[in-house]
Amino acid sequence: MGFKQKLKEEIKEMGIAALFFGCWIGALLLLKWLILDEYHITFQGWSVAVVGALVLSKVVLVLKNISLGAWVRARPAWVDVVLRTAIYSLGVAVVLLLERGFEGRHAHGGFGPALQQVIRQTDFHHVLANTLCLSGALLVYNMLSVFQRHLGEGRMIRIFLSPLPDESKIDQKKR
Repeated sequence: MGFKQKLKEEIKEMGIAALFFGCWIGALLLLKWLILDEYHITFQGWSVAVVGALVLSKVVLVLKNISLGAWVRARPAWVDVVLRTAIYSLGVAVVLLLERGFEGRHAHGGFGPALQQVIRQTDFHHVLANTLCLSGALLVYNMLSVFQRHLGEGRMIRIFLSPLPDESKIDQKKR
């Protein structure tokens, strides 16, 4: 495979992952907006969805190629899914905490005090809520990755683009 083809595949994979995570982050932000709007609080975090989706998709695509070892490969696929989801979710939590600490460094006299303030205050609940929602996205993404590996390249998309099989034919095959 040439450089151009490899680059084209990488961009396609990145675009699909960014679209997937963008939808999840967009849904999370929509929920925040709806809840805050109920209390007449304006929400202005929509650009976060685009940047967050791009960053998350690139990190996941890089980490997807890292092996978790022979022990994990010898286990059922769900072990890989759960482990990857836990590792990626921990990374998300750390990044979100660091981001909040960085944002508040001027108001609290430095990064360390700002990070302590994030953990002690309500921002920590926001970090946990965001991490929980993104963990759901990571779980589904990791599950879909396993399905794709088992079915082969492009098969899962063809399945979703095909009409459902006739149930009467499925029942006849079972007999």
